[in-house]
Amino acid sequence: MLLLAFYFIGWFALLLTATVLFGRRGSGAVSLPAPLPRLSILIAARNEEATIGRCLQAIRMLDYPPELLEVLLGDDGSTDRTATVATAAMQDYAGSFRLIPITDNLGTARGKANVLAHLARAASTNIFCITDADIAVPATWLTGLLAHLYPGVGSVTGLTLVTGPRLFHRLQGLDWLLSLGLVQVVTDLGRPVTAMGNNMLVTRVAYEATGGYEALPFSVTEDFELFKALLRQGYGYRNLFRPEVLAESLPMYTWRELLHQRRRWLRGVEQLPGWLQICLVLYGSFYPALLMMALVAGPGVALGLWAAKMGVQGLLAAKCFRAVGRRPPLELLPMFELYTLVMTTGLLLFRLLPLSFEWKGRSYR
Repeated sequence: MLLLAFYFIGWFALLLTATVLFGRRGSGAVSLPAPLPRLSILIAARNEEATIGRCLQAIRMLDYPPELLEVLLGDDGSTDRTATVATAAMQDYAGSFRLIPITDNLGTARGKANVLAHLARAASTNIFCITDADIAVPATWLTGLLAHLYPGVGSVTGLTLVTGPRLFHRLQGLDWLLSLGLVQVVTDLGRPVTAMGNNMLVTRVAYEATGGYEALPFSVTEDFELFKALLRQGYGYRNLFRPEVLAESLPMYTWRELLHQRRRWLRGVEQLPGWLQICLVLYGSFYPALLMMALVAGPGVALGLWAAKMGVQGLLAAKCFRAVGRRPPLELLPMFELYTLVMTTGLLLFRLLPLSFEWKGRSYR
């Protein structure tokens, strides 16, 4: 009983501390460079027929002079109409657009990392802005990232929100923004965690200092691998939790897709510092501990703790959503508990069993 009491004290102290600290450190911007620089937008695509049009339409709506942009789309062996849809979407674009078929591997790079390695070599500017084919960036995306690029900084990372009309989609959005809120707290404390390759600016000089993706160890979380390499080279970073760099991501449409996506992300989590993994284990073991508390102290105590969890998470969710100018979906909190329980159980089984996971039609272990 005493051990359980200490566990829950630690759990609530961890989440309450994160809630209080969130947003305490401002991310003050510097002035935009004058004149505005030319930029390369790098997009890796594999069988994205259904999503690439939305992505490129958002690119066309950017509040940035199109003559200063080159959009490079790497077609990673698509077997659908990705190339045709993309070409049609960018017809008569005032900037530069190139569709580059990817047919070979550069160095150690594979999958998305290999596509980005090719695109970086093809780029003609000194600043790369990277996003994904299932992402719609805001019109203020480029100026929002550039405003935080100052000498010594190698990467600037925005954030994404999963959106969609169904309950399952909205639960993913709540899950992801809460997770990014916790990441932001750790980052603001001076502990670099990760960068997101679907909303990221990297300078050419910093990227080339790492040797590029072709020189980095292969990873299914290629953005995290690049981020670690940038830190090793001594470059600074900025992680932004601001509405002007908030991109919208399409959701996973089935539980199977979602579990495979999160298993891929778990590869990056497994490489985090030990102290942070301990915090994540503490945070993620709430339900087994709650079950033990119900057996030891009775269901009333357990229900009280569960209600307290929803209350504290609600406070954090409200701060996260308001920070990016969105309405907090607090009505989802009760259903979010069931969603979290299913996700935790599924990922645990996925991790313990010798199962491969799929991503973009490729299988990984």
